This record gives sequence, C-alpha cells and structure tokens, in this order.
Amino acid sequence: MHSRFWFPYPTFNWVFLPGVIFILGWTLGWTLTECCATEPTNNNDPNANLVRKFELDIQPILTARGCNAGPCHGKARGQNGFALSLLGFDANMDFEAIVKNSRGRRLSIASPTESLLLTKATGKLPHGGGIRFTEADEDYRLLLQWIEFGVARTTDADPKLLSIHISPEPHSLVAGQSELLVVTAKYSDGTVRDVTKMCAFQSNEPAVVSIATDGRMQAGKLPGEGTIMARYMGMIATWSTAVPRPESVPAERYVALPRNNFIDDLVYSKLATLNILPSEPCNDTQFLRRLFLDAIGRIPSLDEVNRYLRDDAPDRRSRWVSEVLDRPEYADYWANKWADLLRPNPYRVGIKTTYSLDAWLREVFRKNIPHDQFARQLVTAQGSTWRNGAVTIFRDRREPAEITTMVSQLFLGLRMECAKCHQHPFEVYGQSDFYGMAAHFARVGYKGTGLSPPISGSEEIVFTKAKGEVRHPLTDKVLLPKTLFGEARETSPNEDPRVALADWMTSPDNPYFAQVAVNRLWAEVMGVGIVDPIDDLRATNPASNQALLTALAEYFHEVGFDNKKLLHAIFTSHVYALSSRPNETNASDNRNFSRHYRKRLRAEVLSDALSDITQQDEDFEGMPKGTRAIQLWTVRTNSELLDAFGRPDPNQDPPCERMASATMTQTLHLMNASHIQRRITADGGRCQALSATSRDSASIIQELYLAIFNRQPDASELKTLETEFAQPKVDRRRLIEDIMWSMVNSPEFLYLD
Repeated sequence: MHSRFWFPYPTFNWVFLPGVIFILGWTLGWTLTECCATEPTNNNDPNANLVRKFELDIQPILTARGCNAGPCHGKARGQNGFALSLLGFDANMDFEAIVKNSRGRRLSIASPTESLLLTKATGKLPHGGGIRFTEADEDYRLLLQWIEFGVARTTDADPKLLSIHISPEPHSLVAGQSELLVVTAKYSDGTVRDVTKMCAFQSNEPAVVSIATDGRMQAGKLPGEGTIMARYMGMIATWSTAVPRPESVPAERYVALPRNNFIDDLVYSKLATLNILPSEPCNDTQFLRRLFLDAIGRIPSLDEVNRYLRDDAPDRRSRWVSEVLDRPEYADYWANKWADLLRPNPYRVGIKTTYSLDAWLREVFRKNIPHDQFARQLVTAQGSTWRNGAVTIFRDRREPAEITTMVSQLFLGLRMECAKCHQHPFEVYGQSDFYGMAAHFARVGYKGTGLSPPISGSEEIVFTKAKGEVRHPLTDKVLLPKTLFGEARETSPNEDPRVALADWMTSPDNPYFAQVAVNRLWAEVMGVGIVDPIDDLRATNPASNQALLTALAEYFHEVGFDNKKLLHAIFTSHVYALSSRPNETNASDNRNFSRHYRKRLRAEVLSDALSDITQQDEDFEGMPKGTRAIQLWTVRTNSELLDAFGRPDPNQDPPCERMASATMTQTLHLMNASHIQRRITADGGRCQALSATSRDSASIIQELYLAIFNRQPDASELKTLETEFAQPKVDRRRLIEDIMWSMVNSPEFLYLD
C-alpha cells in the first residue's frame, strides 16, 4: 500500500522521473535565486548594487540591438524557436520567452555567465544574428546583473517612462557637418536618463542627413530637409533639420516673385530657407493642357486651344479654371480616382453591388458634395447594397478591423494596420488604440445571403445591431468605442457608434481629416504630396512644408470642404503654373515645389486621349459604343492598354496604389498595339480626313501639333516635316499616319508637363 500510494503507475513514473527531477531542481534553483540573489561581480561599480528590472533595463537592450526586430526574433514565428514581441510591445510575452519558455534553457541561474542569452549575443556560441555586443560593453553588464539578481520585473512602485527628448534643439546644418544627438528619457520620479545608446534611429531622407546607431548624424551634400526619428521603448521623438544650398540668394529676389494667393507666399517662404529659387513660368499652352488633364482628365480640343489663345483678358486663367471645373467630365475623372480606393472585386461582392458603388461615387462628384459629407455618408452607410452604393464598403470588409484600417488610412491619413498586432513602429498607436477605433464598427449587422465568391450576386442589407463587441487580442478585454484623442464611451442600443466616429473625424478639433484630404488633392495635381506617401501622416514622416499643409487645411474648412474651391485655389496659384525646367538652384529639389514635377498620364486618360486624337472611339467589351475609359465602372473590363499603364489589379485588395513607373511593356504597347494602329489608320479618322483635304502641309502639321501636344510646332519642327511632305511621290495619308504614330510615342504626349 505504501509503494502504491507513491507510485500507482510504476512504468509511467520511472520513464518521466528524470524530467520530474529536472523540473523540481530548476524550480528550486529559480526560487533560491529570487530569494537569495548573488553578489554583484564588480564591487567597484557604483551601480553594481542596483537591481535591474526587465521593462526598464533589459527590453531596451533587446530593441536597441535589433533582437526583437522584424528580420530577427520579432517576426511572427520568431527565429529558431525563440520569439519576441515586435519592438518589445508585449513585455509579458518577452519575459516568458526568455525566462520560462523551453524550460528556461536561455538562462543559467547557477552560472549566469553561461546563459544562452549572453553566450549567443557575444558570439561564444553560434548565433545567426551575429555578435550583438561584447563582454566589455555595458549591455552585457546590465544583462548579467539582471540574471544575477533574480531576473526582476518592474512593479507599480518603479518609475514609469513619461517621454524622451532629443538635444540639442533643432537647427540648420551645412553640407558635410557632423553632430552627435543625445536622447534623454524622463521618468515619473523626476529622474532623467541618457538613453542614446539604447535608441533606434532612422532618417527619412538619408541623402540629406544620415544617422548612425550611436546617434551621430551626418549632413550630405544635397540641399533639402530631413527628420531624424529616435525610438525608445514605445516612445518616439523627432529632430528636423535643413541643409540649405551654400550659395545664398538675396532676399529681394523672393520679394519680386509673382504672388497670386497664399499658396505662393508659403512656398516661396520655404524655398528661401533652402536658398532655392523657383523655375520660370510655363507658357500658355502648357498651362491649358496641364489644367485640362489635372482637372477633368482629358486633353483640350483643337477649338478650345484656339479659343484660349485668342482670349487676352487679364482674368483669363481664373475664368478658364472655373469653366473647366464645371465641365461634366469632372465627376467621371474624380470618381474614377476614388474608385481605386473603394471599389471591390465584383466577383467577390457582386456585379450589381460594384456598379451601385460606382454610380454613387459619380453622383457625389456630379453634385460636388462636400468632402466631410462624403466621408460621413460612407462611414455611417446603411441600407441595401443595390440602392445605396456607399454600403458596398461594408459588404466587402465585414470585420471591424478591416473597415478600421481603410477608414483610418483614407480619412485620417494614418496607417494603423500595424497596430492590429503590435505597437506601431513609427507612431504612438498600439493595439488598444486600434481596437478602440474598431469598436465603432462592432454593431454593423447584415441581412441576406452574404458573400459567395465567385458569384455573390445577391442583395444584402446593412444595419446597426443592438449589440456587438470588439475584444483586445491579448487581454481578451471588451473595448468600448474610443477615438484616438478621446475617451472610451458607452453607447445605447438605439445609437449607431459610427455616427460619433464621423462627428469626431470631421470635427475642426481633428487636424488629420482636412490635412489628408488636401494633401491627396495636392498630390494629384502637383505630382507629389506635401506629405509623401499621401496617406501616411505622422511625426516620423513630416510634411515638406507644414505651414502650407496647415493653411490649405484651414482654407478647405473655411470653404465648407468644397473640393472645387480648393482646386481653384491651387490651379490659380503662380506655383502651379511653374515650368518643369530646373534652374541652377533647384535641379535637385523634388519635394518643395520649386518647379513642376512631370507625371505620366493616367491609364484611362491616356486611352481617352488616343480616342480624341484619332477621332476613333475604343470599343470596350460589355459597354455601349462611345464609352470612354474614364467611365468604366469596373477594372475587370478587358483592356491591354489600361493594364499596361498601371490600372489596379482586380484581385488586389483596395486601397490600391497605381503603378506609376515606366516599363518596357508600355513602350512596346504604344509602338505595336493593333488597336492603336487601327484607330490611326481608320477610314473616317483624323489622319484620313486630313489627307483628303486640299490644305497645305503647314496647316496639317499645325493641327496635328495642336491636337496631340496642344501647342504650335516650332520653326525647326515645321521645317523638317514640310520637307517630308515635299518629297516626290509621297503618300500623303501614310505620312500623316506616321507623324501621328511618332507623336503618340513621344514623351511629350505620354507625360504631363
């Protein structure tokens, strides 16, 4: 009885007895270590008797040495069985992984110097991450002390990190200048600690100013601006500087510049700090072509160019801007842009549902609905997917986290998706912030058959449920709806939490909404955003001209979030009408709008321009004859040209970024595509009509240049082509077709100057 009491299953106990003995021994050693910490190894060190704490002293080392970075143990599954939370966002997980996981094999309590945590990092044992520090480094000493004193954690009585600060104060640098930055951390007990060596640094413009791991920055030779980010234990600090051109520009040069509105003042003010002068103005025909393509997505007609050139009134440009913005093409062009960001795959949500969203978008821009109302209608949409196109975004994104990611990026300019899983690496947002925002969508309900790809043809009703919750993925705690800068709040069963989100989102107290909206519009017409990428507003990705961004946002709010009024202000500024040709001061500037930045024509715009030039429409499968590319309601419509020139992949998850880069496929398509050649050579097309007239060669050449480039040919171009027409036995029609083909394949046609 006595033996059976101790060993009721003899075979089982004897097999596992060694493991039991190991666990008991490890636990006993662990307990003794916690109760009776060893003496420090260096009695001459004034800090040797300090008890090191995991959160205060150890996690910063892991972050600074890259141990918890994405390529190392911070990736989703860790590295070689050892996983840490990305950038140390979860202290509990990291402590468990180091101290307790794998039976505590990473620490040697009896002999701290033999701990894998130290022997791997110092290279005593093979380590895929290489040597991270040596035994002579302070990092090694801190880790060793932490193990010797019983691997302590912080308590409520320990000081809390409040903020970090970079010194010295921001100032300009000269080319080649080097300077050491110092990062100090402030704690709740009033203490301040130099944490420079524990920080992760990053520069947003390494060519302007670079930063080393020890905090030493180096100004480059290119003029411009750069921002240094320092990250320490979830806290971020930034340090911005300018590296102006060494040759100064007299102040009177800036005073003499033409100024049409506040935009010019703010751009010139910034250029003055960098010793950069703006380029000369573009000519009249360049301005007209630029205006038409930027405002309504089509090239001006022959008659419009001639009418503009005959108009010599002082207010000509302002009047033409107003006229062009009132054209019906405006709605199709800007709806097409927003469709990239919102339009789902019709095979996933249904063809009729996708068409409903497209029709709703076109109606929004046809009526020029203010941007705040547009955002509100989307975020709070309810009803049938066949009758209210705005509801489609909730049919496509059915989880609160999915819709939160889209709304925060499009209307707040915040890429919060990182915070779904961990602390945002370049911002202060964490999981509580993300899921607090997501809680606003927890009560979105559905009636209908739901999704059934690849058909999904049914109607669905979106409504607000009486109940619904979002839980924190780590703590499993139910989170109340909470805006980024507000307090969590309860909502009644009859209340739609999305309304409160829309109220906060469009409120004047929220600077992000107006700023991301004006930044998106500015980037569309100016070639690059004041903040770039356009939907990534954060302290570590600063605006190239914050004063300009703020002023545009304030103006947008003053005019009632009217997109056309904002565009009118931009189009009538002197800065918008600058030439793209650089001068000796601004050749390297690509962020401060000292010149116009060329951009390739949008795929649909290019297709429609070819139709206008050849006077032959493109035929799109399943669409009425005469349909323009800008009017297509789905990217599933077959078109090799649209695909080659960056139309979004229909299988890609929006928001989609179009491919703006030039490719060999694009060049070959313009040169050889049968549909382009067919329209150039078609009977009834422009080339055939010109060849059939009795007009002289100069008149024909002028029409081609005005129709395709929207300008008159210069003397050398005219002379060269007239010589071709004068050749004996010339095939007049074939020559005109060849000229048009050559012009269509030129950069002047393909790029908006």
